[in-house]
Amino acid sequence: MSSEEFEKLHEIYSSLYDELRLMPERAPRCLGEERKRLVRSFDERHGEAEEVLRGMEEELRTAPATYRNAMSTKLRLYRRDLGKLQRDMKNAIPSPGSSFQPGDHHGIYSTQNQQSTHVQSQRALLLQGTESLNNASQSIERSQRIAAETEHIGTDIISELGEQREQLDRTRNRLVNTGENLSRSRKILRAMSRRLMTNKLLLAVIILMELAILGAVIYLKFFRK
Repeated sequence: MSSEEFEKLHEIYSSLYDELRLMPERAPRCLGEERKRLVRSFDERHGEAEEVLRGMEEELRTAPATYRNAMSTKLRLYRRDLGKLQRDMKNAIPSPGSSFQPGDHHGIYSTQNQQSTHVQSQRALLLQGTESLNNASQSIERSQRIAAETEHIGTDIISELGEQREQLDRTRNRLVNTGENLSRSRKILRAMSRRLMTNKLLLAVIILMELAILGAVIYLKFFRK
């Protein structure tokens, strides 16, 4: 049930009822064509009010039980009030035995049949308007649900992107650490290479010195006499 739709229908009914309740008081003061117009207007407004009440009953079918029971009681009172206004209107019209001509009385009540098509079209328009309002309300509800779902999906995507960013930051930090470790490893390897070359040179010098000493010993021992 759309509470907003129900309130709109209630406002329409209140406006129609305010117009209707003044008409029985005006009827005795009207004559001829003016009275016919008044009765015709009363019939039209009465039919519209009945149609609005039916629309309100349709809205109440989907309402919560506690709210539906209270408003159903009000609707019954509204229908009783409309019936009373209709009786008051008929009583306000002079009977054929009064000072008014019988033709006026017959013409007044015949207007209801003459205007039935117009009243029916008014009711159809009112039903169409009510249906359009219901469709608009349903469309708004669907849009709100879609917006809520879209917001939820967007929140999930943002959360996933945040997690992926954290993972990328951790990966970048690991790569930085790996690069630093590789730089230290290269320095260590270069230092080891330099030490190895130094050791080789020292070994070569020692070998040369040993060969020179050995040659000198052989020379002194065997060749110099």
